[in-house]
Amino acid sequence: MAKPNYAYEKRQRELAKKQKKEEKAREKAGRKPGPGGTEAAAGGDEPDAPSASPAPAQPDGN
Repeated sequence: MAKPNYAYEKRQRELAKKQKKEEKAREKAGRKPGPGGTEAAAGGDEPDAPSASPAPAQPDGN
């Protein structure tokens, strides 16, 4: 029976971890707002979405 190559397995785990870390960094950089500080400048997912405004207050029966 062949003996396991632990160094190869470790290297593969390290490469996978490094690749995942770089992918997360790219996603984070893509989400970061631009110098204007608005999401529209960063290219949000929903450009025509209505802004979130609070619902009008309902009058109580007093």
